[in-house]
Amino acid sequence: MSNSFGKLFRITTFGESHGVGIGVIIDGCPAGLDVAAGTIQAALDRRRPGQSDLTTPRSEADKVEILSGLFEGKTTGTPISLLIRNQDQASHDYAHVEHAYRPSHADYTYDMKYGRRDYRGGGRSSARETAARVAAGAVAAQFLAHYGIVAQSYVSQVGAVAVPVGYEQLDLNLIESNAVRCPDPATAERMISLIRQTRDRQDTVGGLVTGVVRGVPAGLGEPVFDKLHAELGKAMLSINAVKGFEYGSGFEGTLLFGSEHNDAFYTDEAGAVRTRTNHSGGIQGGISNGQDIYFRVAFKPVATILQPQTTINDQGEEITLAGKGRHDPCVLPRAVPIVDAMTNLVLADMLLRSRANKV
Repeated sequence: MSNSFGKLFRITTFGESHGVGIGVIIDGCPAGLDVAAGTIQAALDRRRPGQSDLTTPRSEADKVEILSGLFEGKTTGTPISLLIRNQDQASHDYAHVEHAYRPSHADYTYDMKYGRRDYRGGGRSSARETAARVAAGAVAAQFLAHYGIVAQSYVSQVGAVAVPVGYEQLDLNLIESNAVRCPDPATAERMISLIRQTRDRQDTVGGLVTGVVRGVPAGLGEPVFDKLHAELGKAMLSINAVKGFEYGSGFEGTLLFGSEHNDAFYTDEAGAVRTRTNHSGGIQGGISNGQDIYFRVAFKPVATILQPQTTINDQGEEITLAGKGRHDPCVLPRAVPIVDAMTNLVLADMLLRSRANKV
């Protein structure tokens, strides 16, 4: 099982949903970086359960413990180890799935790969693991801040309810102004209403998260296999419940002719190279071109629903199964900080790698 991500700025996560805790080891972070524990905690607070009635009521403080790699508030250049202890497991809620294969879960595939599985909350396959990524992403964000690089993401669609305009027309400072993390207040209210209606029906709903990165210099990314957009795609597709990734014009770009889709270059008044449009999403040839990077990540409806469903057990016998316990009716609001974290981890790694490309 691969539990590591990145090449130079590299993380390794560990732990299970219902184990003692989860954590991450960050290797390759440069020495001398100011890292505030409060900043890491603030990122975790955005992801933690129990934030509102739109999320699971599981109560986890997600208090981060810094075990190594920092001295007097600065990184030492050695591995940074972060631990988040589990506190509010309700393992009894999963006794009924010990031998059952839950629809659209990893139960069957884990059995086929390993011959055994931790059925309590999904074990390693649980989205609980993403808290470790968020903690590491907060460190990466503080590294990127030194270079003026800022990544933000927001919920742009829940079910069929979508923000009607692009990110350029939105005030991204409003992302945290509502429980669904949508910077368009009118659309946010409709999203919240849909999530509550879905929850009351004991069902779940999916949607889209839009990511935006500003301040990225030209030259980040590799030209062949480790293209910047390919690394971003890999990062996003590694998040639980993600079903799709597109950047720039994405699939809609296929509806344009080349004469409409090409991004023409020009030099602005300050002498900087710019493009008049940004269908490329800030990436050309797998390398950043200095424009905003933007992308969309598709999340499926949460697989655990409280309605009875037909499935089989590990003996191949047909059974009826209904979910129990505490689950998100919509993963989107809590997915936003996870998308931010994975974006920051990719860019921190690419920034370090770019230093080796030229003198």
